[in-house]
This record gives sequence, C-alpha cells and structure tokens, in this order.
Amino acid sequence: MGCSISGLNSMYDAANAGGDVWINENRYRIIRKLGEGGFAFVFLVKEILANAPHHVDVAVIKKSNKSSYISDDGTYAMKKVLIQSDEQLALVKDEIHNSSLFSHYNLLPLLDHAIISVKPTAEQTWKHEAYLLFPVHLDGTLFDNAKAMKAKKEFFSASDVLQIFRQICAGLQHMHNHDPPYVHNDVKPGNVLLTCKKGQPPLAVLMDFGSARLARRQIRSRSEALQLQEWAAEHCSAPFRAPELWDCPSQADFDERTDIWSLGCTLFAIMYGESPFEYALGESGGSLQLAIVNAQIKWPAGPNPPYPEALHQFVTWMLQPQASIRPCIDDIIVHVDKLVSKFSQ
Repeated sequence: MGCSISGLNSMYDAANAGGDVWINENRYRIIRKLGEGGFAFVFLVKEILANAPHHVDVAVIKKSNKSSYISDDGTYAMKKVLIQSDEQLALVKDEIHNSSLFSHYNLLPLLDHAIISVKPTAEQTWKHEAYLLFPVHLDGTLFDNAKAMKAKKEFFSASDVLQIFRQICAGLQHMHNHDPPYVHNDVKPGNVLLTCKKGQPPLAVLMDFGSARLARRQIRSRSEALQLQEWAAEHCSAPFRAPELWDCPSQADFDERTDIWSLGCTLFAIMYGESPFEYALGESGGSLQLAIVNAQIKWPAGPNPPYPEALHQFVTWMLQPQASIRPCIDDIIVHVDKLVSKFSQ
C-alpha cells in the first residue's frame, strides 16, 4: 500500500510489542513482526487459551471464520493496516469481500477481520485500522525462496517446479470457475506462500485478493481504456502484467486470460528466480513495457541437467501477446498434469 514509513513503523513497534489482541472470544499475543509493506504490518500471533478481561488497548476483531481452520500450535499471521484515505479503506474492504468469496486449499483464507475507527493525533494521522487474521506460513513467499536460491545458484527440481505451479493453478482455477468468474490480477511469486516439509513437495498457497475483480469486462471507449490502464499500473505488478493492461485498446473484451500471462511469468520465475522480462532486460536496462508487449523471452542457463524443453514451451504457450489465443486455466491444468506425470520423480 504505497511507500514505506519507517518512522511510523518504529512508533508502531514500540506501542505494540508484546500486546494482546482479542478475536471474538479468543485472545492472541503478538510474538514478532513477520514483515511490512507500506502501511501494512504482518505479525506472528499466538492464541492464549486462558480467559482474561479486555484491556483498553485491545482490538476486537469480528466475523470469525476460524472454525474452518485451526492451527496445530495456536499460531497465526495477523495483518494490521493503517488506513489514511478513503481509497485505502476501499482497498481493504475489497480484500475482505473478495477473500470471503473463495474457499480452496490453495487460496489463503481470511479467518477473522475488523475495521475500527481511531482518532487521529499529532503523531499518527490514520483514521482507521484494519485487522486481518490468516493461517501462518513461516517459510515465506515463493519470491523469498526463489531469491535465496538464485543467490546461491540453486534451482528447484523440475518436479518441485511443476508441483508448486500445479497448486497455484488449482487455486486460480477456483477463482476463474467461480460464478461469476474472477481474476486475481496480481499473480506473482510474492503473492504465493510456501510451506516446505522434508520429504514432501512444497505446499503453495495463493494470497492477496485486494486486486481481484470480475473477469469479464468490455472496453468501448478511449477513456475507459485509459482508466483501466491507470488502475492496472497501480494494482498489477509491472513485471507480471499482461500486455493488454499496458496498452489497452479502445475496443476490447477482457476475460480470465490476463491472469494466464501472469501465470506464464510466474512459472519462469519459479525456475529462474525472476520474471522473463526482468531477465531479458538484465543490467542493460531498456523498456519493460516494450519487452512485455513484444514478448521478448530469453532463456537463462538452467540447472545441470537443464530443465526439460517442454517447460520452456509451456511458458511460451502462456505468454502469447494476443490474449484471445492464450489457453484458459482448464487447458493449463490438463497440460500441467501431463507434465507432472512425465517429469515428477
């Protein structure tokens, strides 16, 4: 949600270290900060089973869905958002609404939430605070893992690449086959949580539904096209954004296949640690938009032995600049299942 605010972060940490949060009738203790992004902070929290009276600084989070998910050790991830504008408030409400629409093993569930009003002061200017409770995945995101592996010149095996990708596709298929269909709009490694257990394929869970929207949309004027481009520039990560969202025609029909482009970029990133167009530009720079619109793909030197050529062809199949000839998610699922059967150990 915008730029970082290190000063507010320091103040926030001091005010909340070791604090407790009440979620309906359940009490949670803040253990440590897991991450931050702009005006959002994510904390590891642990459920405290003993009852206790409410504290003046305790937030009550309503609308619990916790009965459908219970942590083995009582730990969860709590996201707190400091809301300074009506636009930020609308984004949080979108995330809450969209999360409530979907229920799938490979989509991160929202367990509890609340948006509370706060009185601005000289030290803090936000008017609302939002609390969102999720299952915790302490192994981090696919982006974190791929970045660490790239730094060590390590690679996922072809089997793990396919297993991770298959799970992302399964979650996305649930969204695309919803009635009516939805698009995620920001499929990327940073929005995929991983859980890695020894001897088992990684568990992949797609998260962050704040940018999700109805999939089917008609553009019938230049003003509508420009409006969509501006929205996409703010809500869809550039290296994974489909060409039609960079240069939207004045007459166009959009559907779920904007996500398929992002899927292709994500599969490349699972293998090589970055999007194909970030890699194509490399240190030489250049226009990311031109590289995407022209589908300029360069293949890095892979692991030894290298990835099967079938994986490269799979990426290319999804990265068709013309959306109307990209495969749909059901086609992707059929194909990835064949590859899993062929290449998994």
